[in-house]
Amino acid sequence: MNQPLHTTGFLDWLDGQQSRQYDLHERYINPAFVKTIRTIGFDKGYVRGEGEWLFDAEGRRYLDLLTGWGVFALGRNHPRVRSILEQVLSRDMPNLVRMDCSLLAGLVAEKLVSHASGDAGGDLSRVFFCNSGTESIEAAIKFARCHTRKPRILYCDHAFHGLTMGALSLNGSDFFRDRFGSLMPDTSMVPFNDLAALEKALQSKDTAAFVVEPVQGKTCSVVADGYLAEAGRLCRKAGALLVADEVQCGLGRTGKWFAYQHWAGVEPDMVCVAKALSGGYVPVGAVIARPRVMDSVFDSMEHCVIHSNTFGQNDLAMAAALATLQVMEEDDLPANAARLGARTISRLADLGRTCPFVYEVRGKGLMFGIDFRRPEGSLKLKAAWDALHLLNEGVFSQTVILPLLHEHRILAQVAGYHTELIKFLPPINIGEESLDGFLSAMREVLEDLKRVPGSAWETVRMLAKGAAAQLR
Repeated sequence: MNQPLHTTGFLDWLDGQQSRQYDLHERYINPAFVKTIRTIGFDKGYVRGEGEWLFDAEGRRYLDLLTGWGVFALGRNHPRVRSILEQVLSRDMPNLVRMDCSLLAGLVAEKLVSHASGDAGGDLSRVFFCNSGTESIEAAIKFARCHTRKPRILYCDHAFHGLTMGALSLNGSDFFRDRFGSLMPDTSMVPFNDLAALEKALQSKDTAAFVVEPVQGKTCSVVADGYLAEAGRLCRKAGALLVADEVQCGLGRTGKWFAYQHWAGVEPDMVCVAKALSGGYVPVGAVIARPRVMDSVFDSMEHCVIHSNTFGQNDLAMAAALATLQVMEEDDLPANAARLGARTISRLADLGRTCPFVYEVRGKGLMFGIDFRRPEGSLKLKAAWDALHLLNEGVFSQTVILPLLHEHRILAQVAGYHTELIKFLPPINIGEESLDGFLSAMREVLEDLKRVPGSAWETVRMLAKGAAAQLR
């Protein structure tokens, strides 16, 4: 039932609507999603966010290690970012004139270029702004084809580059691709971290670009030492472009401003960023590129807006991006991610060695995950694993996710569908105390996994049984 919305007292009115969100979403937006989160008890009804914490209506706080899939790299409602946005809103700025040049966009581009090029200098000196990570990938595909006049785009197995049709065509998982009909032609998958396979794929000389995540979002797998530098050499030899998808792993998350900067001799032809650039406030994405790439697209006055979007470079998005970059610089957040990430991954790996279900802990900086596999040795533990997987593929990881949330108030998520990898994306300005609390919780959860039967196993077994019944 529609109710009048008053600009005066809006927040009081909004407070009066609390508790309706699940019913509204079930009725108007996505009933399947509502059923999912209610089934696993994720319907906590959060009413406030501050830094790395979420709060429910009863005032209980939850450590957010999901961060909106990496959007909240500065945590929620960062005061310095909010202050700048409030100042921009207070001024009647000439937003999106279009037949003019935005000062804010120019300032954001200047900062992005300074960090992408690095101290040694470099040729990544042009920026195209859009509204999301998937839009940045779509732009990179178009730019690569325009610049090279070649059709094919290479991507890696297990890759995730977005869900619009072009980006979806570069998705390494059939789960996301199935049921949507014919995707973009002239795309080919190569194994991640396999230079021989990449070289073979490039031999046909028809490749416009190789698009790769330096740290994969769905697996937390990291490119091998020397891989990106050699991939760049192979691409240049074949007349193709190297595109680094840093939508999730860029902007300080792995301990450098950009993940590719961990390895010497690497400078992609294009870098795609988004998520963290928003400050958690306004969607924004960008492609940072070499001038020769951009100049081949925007090669004349006639073609000066040949690729564009309606809301790119809007003042609020640009102000949020500028404020976010400023906070990252002032607080040296890439260094914080490097220090705390190395410490956390090392301690998590130590914990993993005590649990027979843990196959590997991997990642870089504050982007890391735990991969679970069928255990060796104990027949009881093998039987428990097998029983869950007979009911529902990929459900085992809920034996970790559910107690983390319900017993320790820590929010996390499985990294991909039908996988057993749990990924963690803490804010990159998180402190040691919060991460120590997470490690303490993980120690308890992993210890409980070894107790079969146990409460976590029984809870997840019932969930898996219910999910299997839904699929029949």
